[in-house]
Amino acid sequence: MKVLFVHQNFPGQFLHLAPAMQARGHDCLALTDAVNQRTAPVPVLRYRHEAQKVDPAATRLGRNFTQMSDRGVTVARAALQLREKKGYVPDVIFGHSGWGETLFLKEVWPEAKLIVYAEFYYRGIGRDVGFDPEFSRTGFDPVIIAQGRAAHLGQAMLHADAGLAPTRWQASTYPEVLQDRIRVIFDGVDTRRLRPDPAASLTLPDGTVLRAGDEVLTFVNRNLEPYRGYHIFMRALPEILAARPQAQVVIVGGDDVSYGSPAPGGKTWKDIFLDEVRDRLDLSRVHFLGRVPYPEFVSLLQISRAHAYLTYPFVLSWSMLEAMAAGCLVVGSRTAPVEELLTEGETGLLVDFFDVAGWSARLIEALAEPEKFIPLREAARRRIVEGYDLQTVCLPQMVDYVEAVARGEWPARRV
Repeated sequence: MKVLFVHQNFPGQFLHLAPAMQARGHDCLALTDAVNQRTAPVPVLRYRHEAQKVDPAATRLGRNFTQMSDRGVTVARAALQLREKKGYVPDVIFGHSGWGETLFLKEVWPEAKLIVYAEFYYRGIGRDVGFDPEFSRTGFDPVIIAQGRAAHLGQAMLHADAGLAPTRWQASTYPEVLQDRIRVIFDGVDTRRLRPDPAASLTLPDGTVLRAGDEVLTFVNRNLEPYRGYHIFMRALPEILAARPQAQVVIVGGDDVSYGSPAPGGKTWKDIFLDEVRDRLDLSRVHFLGRVPYPEFVSLLQISRAHAYLTYPFVLSWSMLEAMAAGCLVVGSRTAPVEELLTEGETGLLVDFFDVAGWSARLIEALAEPEKFIPLREAARRRIVEGYDLQTVCLPQMVDYVEAVARGEWPARRV
């Protein structure tokens, strides 16, 4: 069958699925934004989207929907050209709903089955908005604005034949009436590559070589920002370094913003919270690596004695599952996305997101008594291997799911 993947930053979540579908003999094609020049595993066509400036006063709460639907129109017009000029009609379309790209594809190809990647559904209360009072606007307006951001996500799911979410909690963020359309399958972790390695080492920019077994505390995010608890981690560091004079701290992440608001005053969140504790840190033992190549990231996890992961109630990072697969002792925030994977005292340790003293104490304990936590490390890896492995669990399930939707076998419709 013909499968069309739609993602403004392709391959994105389809990195492994697209070539797997192609390997099964399906005719795969991807449609992506022209500014995206990432290497693609299947043939790619590009649409050119010129975002129009939006007048907030005119659009008000519709600003987000205007931006997303504008992109949806661009994609739909590109799709119409594909149909009219090349006669292309896919059997299945699989697209990410986050940027509005799938909104009007059923108008072009009504005969195609449409699957949307349902990553997260915004709500005004009970999720990321208002979770962290330090960075939350007060009043009712932020609640309304956040709920308004879900308009295009709800429309995308209503017009789709099926959805896919990476975790149960993320699927649960959607309204209950839509949840029966969503199948939960994680993107998958390459547990053959991400595995414990007692011979692993990492050379830092200053020439210091860290090896598996050394006292290394790790913290990894795409960008260092409050949504992923960077401020809490930094505030916990002074006590940790004072108690563990041999500990080395390695922090990976860029200076941009993935989620939430930019740092004030033209600064970066990294510098704001580093400056807050700078005079209480031995900076010779705190190493900021920025963004690193993937092999270096794997080595970092393999040498980690304790790995801190924090997040608001929001999309779960791949890095947490990768850390578990690599055999890390993950100390995670007691927030719903994390608790789906980490069980206190079984597959990891949990600390209240805002409990700075608790983070210091737990991470000191993890660094001081590595032998004590070997069973948790082993159980964490086992959980990922058995339930989230790319090749043996997630990818086969995802391929079967796409083919089942194409045959009209899922989801079962209510009468």
